[in-house]
Amino acid sequence: MTRVILFNKPFGVLSQFTDAKSPTPRPTLSAFIDVPDVYPAGRLDRDSEGLLVLTDDGKLQGRIADPKNKMSKTYLVQVEGAPTDAELQPLRDGVTLKDGPTRPAKVRPIEPPDLWERDPPVRFRKSVPDTWIEITISEGRNRQVRRMTAHIGFPTLRLVRWRVGSWTLDGVESGAWISA
Repeated sequence: MTRVILFNKPFGVLSQFTDAKSPTPRPTLSAFIDVPDVYPAGRLDRDSEGLLVLTDDGKLQGRIADPKNKMSKTYLVQVEGAPTDAELQPLRDGVTLKDGPTRPAKVRPIEPPDLWERDPPVRFRKSVPDTWIEITISEGRNRQVRRMTAHIGFPTLRLVRWRVGSWTLDGVESGAWISA
């Protein structure tokens, strides 16, 4: 039977079980998940939070992680500034980054979501507003959402992956996991 785990990865945790490259140990999945033979289906940057799907099924892992399969991923993104609908439109049309054009994204402003506290908290500046947007993409290039928001002039302050395909973080606390 295929095993699927939905993990709410905290900020600062690597999307792997070991960290052999760093002279100073950094938190990894092994501090949170003690299940044999499951592996992350894709990656989530150390400075990003949210849903990481793990499985023991290599074919499923490939379907989730391979951009050719166009599995959608939804992110809740806190950006610096207050983009207008017109300023968000390039993301909906697709922007050209250094590694080529992105597929069109679904983008909409949202109210600040009811999320767990981040450690460390996002830097707050009274003189600079911030805005939450929801972005759904169907590819997964390295740091893509961060590069897309920076491209339109609104750097990402906090990035939370909320959904991968039909799996969501609903009911999964930061640092916890459930079997799907």
